[in-house]
Amino acid sequence: MESQKRLTLWVVILLTGSLRLQAQDKPLSPDTALSKVWVADLGNGKYKNPVINADYSDPDVIRVGNEFYMVSSSFDAVPGLPILHSRDLVNWTIIGHALKRQFPLEHFSKIQHGNGVWAPAIRYHNGEFYIYYPDPDFGIYLVKSKNPAGGWSDPILVQAGKGLIDPCPLWDEDGKVYLVYAFAGSRAGIKSVIAVQELNKTGDQGITDGVLVYDGHHTDPTIEGPKFYKRNGYYYIFAPAGGVATGWQLALRSKNIYGPYERKVVMDRGNSTVNGPHQGAWVDTPGGEDWFLHFQDKGVYGRVIHLQPMKWVNDWPVIGSDPDGDGIGEPVLTYKKPDMELPKKGLSASQFPIATPAESDEFNEIRLGKQWQWQANSKISWSFLSPASGSLRLFTAQLPDSAKNYWDVPNLLLQKFPADVFMVTTKLNFTPNPKLEGEKTGLIIMGMSYANLAVKTYQKRISLVYTTCSGAHKGNPEKEKLIADLNQPFIYLRVKVNQGGLCQFSYSLNGQDFKNAGEKFQAVEGQWIGAKMGLFASRNSITNDSGYADFDWFRVEPIN
Repeated sequence: MESQKRLTLWVVILLTGSLRLQAQDKPLSPDTALSKVWVADLGNGKYKNPVINADYSDPDVIRVGNEFYMVSSSFDAVPGLPILHSRDLVNWTIIGHALKRQFPLEHFSKIQHGNGVWAPAIRYHNGEFYIYYPDPDFGIYLVKSKNPAGGWSDPILVQAGKGLIDPCPLWDEDGKVYLVYAFAGSRAGIKSVIAVQELNKTGDQGITDGVLVYDGHHTDPTIEGPKFYKRNGYYYIFAPAGGVATGWQLALRSKNIYGPYERKVVMDRGNSTVNGPHQGAWVDTPGGEDWFLHFQDKGVYGRVIHLQPMKWVNDWPVIGSDPDGDGIGEPVLTYKKPDMELPKKGLSASQFPIATPAESDEFNEIRLGKQWQWQANSKISWSFLSPASGSLRLFTAQLPDSAKNYWDVPNLLLQKFPADVFMVTTKLNFTPNPKLEGEKTGLIIMGMSYANLAVKTYQKRISLVYTTCSGAHKGNPEKEKLIADLNQPFIYLRVKVNQGGLCQFSYSLNGQDFKNAGEKFQAVEGQWIGAKMGLFASRNSITNDSGYADFDWFRVEPIN
């Protein structure tokens, strides 16, 4: 009885004023645009790699006028197909997503780890942006928009087929449209080959069967991720081979679109520390320089983005530096920034503002920051922003009946790790339903193993609990540890992510003095993605009035 009174009193305290923001918790001029933990622009005319130290895997890039646009794989995360923008190939921001929801809608209302959007391609044609993306379980889709920041069409199924992946279009001089693609062995039963098919004039339907143009089984196993270009009368297919973490970058060329194609390795690891450098895009600048963006697999951090200088030698690309002159480049770690040749327009490349993909969020707007993604197609009841109070409200959502742990939970609001070493802090106010047991909300590090520090209604009281789950993707159970009982309605939660993804959670009752909570946790990657961080609110029972958590802010900072 006493514990029930305590819970009721706790909720009353919260409802009678604790939701008001404390002035000292809000900075006067919050800077959420520029990362405090990773900036690639060195400010002296040079940059360092990775230019984006976050998991934007399988990048493709185009230039339209003086602007650059990038897309990447997003798998089951929603919204999907992130669109990034840059004016100098070094400083990037997220401007939108091409997929507000994943199709088929019902299929992606449930967790689909590793499925969904694989390596996409972006092109600009006849005043419109085209993105072709593969879903390995359904086929190759097309979305279009005249504005890269929004207004994207619903997906059109260009070519149905299980195991078709990594498409890229080419509009030829004679008006014909072609599509190059690869195969996922897990679905198609074949891999390590590249095919080309013709599309109709509008580029939204295949009109011929695929033609096998390259077989990599003997010299280039697991060749995939092709990108299609034409230059000086040659058709070029840029493609990675040899495996994600261990491979190399190929260029194939032919005077005939269906081959035969000559082969050349144009970049590998060489003497650098960058493993498996490949799968990306060739792009040129307004001044005629050539550059190549690609990923590097960094395990728990995912596949991060590097920018390499590129040059043409005898109609072959050479990517990165080539110290021995053999035509096979290797990655650079620092380099001169691309020359945009814009001084005649009154702006030099060095004057472009430094920018980074969004990380921190003060929750003061009417929309979430573009860095946030759900684990499935979201429900409108999961979250609401309240600009008046400057907070994000997450209602507790019922755990799926089939969920063995949080690996199977769709309403996790997550974003990518932004650097090798960083710290995340959030402040929350929890208003549980006093009639329910087991409502839970907090801060989570998510991957195939996960950990969270959360506030929970626990045995008729409000408690702080630390939860870990090793091998969550195998259906293993959680381990939960009681950290402390709480007698105030708000709490600060923090996690420090150290080199290699070693995490230490902590909490504070006043925002100043933090105490470690539980043992250190080794973050691990997800399915084809790096580990993620974020927020959640859940319950394990049915109700007509769930509790909720109001998150004041989410801040990514250097470890202090």
